[in-house]
Amino acid sequence: MEPESDAQAQRDLMYGQFDLGSLSIFSGSFINFGYWGDLEPDREITAEERVESHAELYRQVATSLEPEPGDRLLELGCGLGVGTALVASEYDVLVSGMDRSATQLERALTINAEAIEALGGALSFVQGSVTDLSWGDASVDGVYAVEVLQHVDDLAAVAREVYRVLRPGGRFATATFFAPDGAEAAPVAELLETVASGADVIRPVGEFAADLTAAGFADVAVESIGEHVWRQLDRWIAQTEFRVSWARNWLRCYENGLIDYYLVTARR
Repeated sequence: MEPESDAQAQRDLMYGQFDLGSLSIFSGSFINFGYWGDLEPDREITAEERVESHAELYRQVATSLEPEPGDRLLELGCGLGVGTALVASEYDVLVSGMDRSATQLERALTINAEAIEALGGALSFVQGSVTDLSWGDASVDGVYAVEVLQHVDDLAAVAREVYRVLRPGGRFATATFFAPDGAEAAPVAELLETVASGADVIRPVGEFAADLTAAGFADVAVESIGEHVWRQLDRWIAQTEFRVSWARNWLRCYENGLIDYYLVTARR
């Protein structure tokens, strides 16, 4: 497991006892900012549209793996597992969802009980660490993470472990928020409570791309997808109890070039 720290203890609380997925800022048992299509102005976003944004972010990540039917995939930080189930069912692949939190995995098993039975072994969940994977060398065809790596203190270790467990030609993909290369760091902590506390770590995206290259990956690609995330997310936040909180500063950080949302891919 990752070395313990005050920040890690806070993350464990957020996803365990606190149950982040129960907050109105999220929905449908997903926990991510979403990948949004165009929205008509001057109207409220529906709960169904919010859930679809969650699901579409998973599709963007899973599609970038270029999976073939029957491939074995590993999801890092699966949380409540509904995205894991979506990938297993929509892409005809075998997916193991891994999470650090035993409490989250208990919830995942309950929430996805019908899917686990229906998919007949194609969907499973296991506890583990993203920096010390229990999978054998060259044992999976693809590894992905959806809005997880901002909670990990040692991304270079993640890159090395993912490279190790991937088969030659296997692909890695992740979607989360990073700093654009060259952006100032200090103002983000002043604006975002989770960054100030250390629960979220905002690194330059080029730094993680370099970690992947150093681990041995080829075809490392970084794509900004912020235009599909931040403004639409802020509109949703404005409909929740977080509408007058620090959560509105995500958009402010994006508009000031301090953070962005990225899809990062690589091939072993």
